[in-house]
Amino acid sequence: MLLKRRQRWRRWRRSRPFWGGLFAILAGAWICVLPLAPLKIMLQQGVAGIPSVLMGIVMVVLGLTAWFSPPQRGLAGVLTTVIATAALVLSNLGGFLIGTLLGILGGGLMFAWQPHAARRAGGVGAAGATGGAHAAGRADAAGRAGDAGRAGDGTEPAPSLAPSPGPAPALTPVTAPAPPRSATTPPTPHSDPQGAQP
Repeated sequence: MLLKRRQRWRRWRRSRPFWGGLFAILAGAWICVLPLAPLKIMLQQGVAGIPSVLMGIVMVVLGLTAWFSPPQRGLAGVLTTVIATAALVLSNLGGFLIGTLLGILGGGLMFAWQPHAARRAGGVGAAGATGGAHAAGRADAAGRAGDAGRAGDGTEPAPSLAPSPGPAPALTPVTAPAPPRSATTPPTPHSDPQGAQP
């Protein structure tokens, strides 16, 4: 029976932003309690301490909202962070910085939390996609093996569109034809038909 309770507690804790809500509740309680402390510890007292109590109560409510209504975790996280930052100015330095730091940490954890079921479904989807890719690769390899087998039976294989990797043909140099002789150029001495020298 104790094991069942522990499993139920673990399931409940993992299905919501538990730690973010816990830090927000602790921050709210710390900020709310400080105005009730003795005068030697407090920086604000009386009517000036009312904002501290109100901000602490609101932070506790936001932490409980994250626990018991996980779909509202985004809004609760943002409001918790804003109130914790405002408490730095309005409430005894945010509970001597402890309340502000706890509130910012809790608000960030609430805002960043994702449901456990969505993470598991994402992992299964990624594994399925990987398995599908492996199956497609195996089918492609089997198809290539079948083509090779048909080529060995005497049937003509399908022509390949890829160029064959062979040596490139050698290029022969092309010479330009000699320009024709013009009629105005004088003949050279050795081309005179009678052998006379100019």
